Amino acid sequence: MNAIPSASAIQTVHVPLGERAYDILIGPGLIARAGAEIAFRLKGRKAAVITDENVAPLYLKAFVASLDQAGIASAEVVLPAGEKTKSFEHLMTVCDRVLEARVERNDCVIALGGGVIGDLSGFAAGIVRRGVRFVQVPTSLLSQVDSSVGGKTGINSRHGKNLIGVFHQPDLVLADTDVLNTLSEREFRAGYAEVAKYGLIDKPDFFAWLEANWTSVFTGGSARIEAIAASCQAKADVVVADERENGPRALLNLGHTFGHALEAATAYDSSRLVHGEGVSIGMVLAHEFSARMNLASPDDAQRVERHLKEVGLPTRMSDIPGELPPAEMLMDAIAQDKKVKSGKLTFILTRGIGQSFVADDVPASEVISFLREKHP
Repeated sequence: MNAIPSASAIQTVHVPLGERAYDILIGPGLIARAGAEIAFRLKGRKAAVITDENVAPLYLKAFVASLDQAGIASAEVVLPAGEKTKSFEHLMTVCDRVLEARVERNDCVIALGGGVIGDLSGFAAGIVRRGVRFVQVPTSLLSQVDSSVGGKTGINSRHGKNLIGVFHQPDLVLADTDVLNTLSEREFRAGYAEVAKYGLIDKPDFFAWLEANWTSVFTGGSARIEAIAASCQAKADVVVADERENGPRALLNLGHTFGHALEAATAYDSSRLVHGEGVSIGMVLAHEFSARMNLASPDDAQRVERHLKEVGLPTRMSDIPGELPPAEMLMDAIAQDKKVKSGKLTFILTRGIGQSFVADDVPASEVISFLREKHP
């Protein structure tokens, strides 16, 4: 049996939110350390572990063994994999199972999986008994650097993505970098889009570092841990400044308004488009739209597209397999997006690499004209 890495091998990012402050632990071997880390921080000794059919065969047995060793009794819920699991039907399943396990407020719900499992489990943890403790154990790159941090939880609606949910901060995030070795190249690339996003928001030096070091991030080792820690720190800083997305936290949605519309247009069919791929295309569109509005140089959009294309991500609507609905239907999805306020379109636009800003009251006529131009 492999030895459990020492705590010195783990990087910690602290999220200082007063009584709801928590740590993000990043590094190898954290599945094996999970029980000890959870028991050290939480009083409860019962847990409901929520995972999916892809992750369970790989990590559930070892994870539950770690809980057992720490004296934490657990019930396991294994759900179908995929974006369509973020539904009322599966939310009710999770809530019922958590209650059947008699998980109380000091006990915890644990999300062992990617962003779908984290969003759904966090929502359940936020509403069962009006809120129980919550631990994120993200198993994809995308969830390690984005969705597991910050407390945004939810499910999808027929009206759009993530439109139903609550803010419910985790009590601990355990980002085991070893688990990323089992991801497909496509899944890892999709997560990398969210890493690049942090550079494009307000860290141009980080984006330049990624341009020079992305191959090492993909290979693994210290560069990967450094990229994940930098991403988590960037998100933590924004969350602390604006926990409930009333201002600058909206910057984290760079590329997401376009990306969510494209996900809805493909009916969340992962064979055609996964979230990170939608974000990749969306970030290119956001930079191109910014150039169209004379806010940024077209050279910046070209630089963004060049890097994302180099790592193997889609950058154009035409890269999505199959036909897309007309631009007018994409516009309807954008108008339904949760970042709309008082009926006005809100986009994250940019004045250059690392110079993103919240643009309120973007003219709908400009958006629909742009979508028609970019539509394959």
